[in-house]
Amino acid sequence: MLQLENVTHAYDGRTVLHDVSADLTERRIGVIGANGSGKSTLARMLNGLLVPDSGRVLLDGRDTRRYAKEIRRRVGFVFADPGTQIIMPTVGEDVEIGLRGSGLSRIEIEERVERILRRHGLDGHRDHPAHLLSGGQKQMLALASVLVTEPEILVCDEPTTLLDLRNVTMIQRTLRTLPQQIVLLTHHLDTLGDFDRVLVMDEGRIVFDGVPDVAVAHYTQLMRRRLDDPPREEPPEPVGGEPAP
Repeated sequence: MLQLENVTHAYDGRTVLHDVSADLTERRIGVIGANGSGKSTLARMLNGLLVPDSGRVLLDGRDTRRYAKEIRRRVGFVFADPGTQIIMPTVGEDVEIGLRGSGLSRIEIEERVERILRRHGLDGHRDHPAHLLSGGQKQMLALASVLVTEPEILVCDEPTTLLDLRNVTMIQRTLRTLPQQIVLLTHHLDTLGDFDRVLVMDEGRIVFDGVPDVAVAHYTQLMRRRLDDPPREEPPEPVGGEPAP
């Protein structure tokens, strides 16, 4: 079980998470909130990409500070922009790289790569240059490259943000079929209708935690109220976690 205990984090003196606590036990959990609400920072805490300034993030009692390598094997992460994840020249190589050091034999690696490519509609592209794929194919490749390692939990940080409606639907359908526990950050609120639980984040805090329809209604009302508030000039949450050096 993933747990956040009194998690606080800041960038350059600006606090983006304020004393956040939650036990993430359900199979499919959505996280929604405006840009800069802290949700991307929270997501990166879940597999140790970031560690909190104070508080703890635990997976089955193991702190991400001490067990980051183990936790990253068990908690996969998919970014909004697949270009940040695709690092190898060809589709097959990009999926295979996640299995290096896995202890699997060459034959086992080949079989697992072939199986995951076939499952996600990329088997005909194994030797193709990854950068020539369509936007939807790139996101599916990023997803396949994580799933090939067989994580227990999958954290997806707005994986449909850069996609058109057809590819949004394709990714949504794929996520519904996965056996992993899913934590999905999204602005596509209609995606969350059959989720088990939705967290609403605002100004670095979880301000609502409940079933999807009530959570979405709460978030919608919150955004409507914000439209009536005087605008505040506040820098957005850093994209991709830590600000560039």
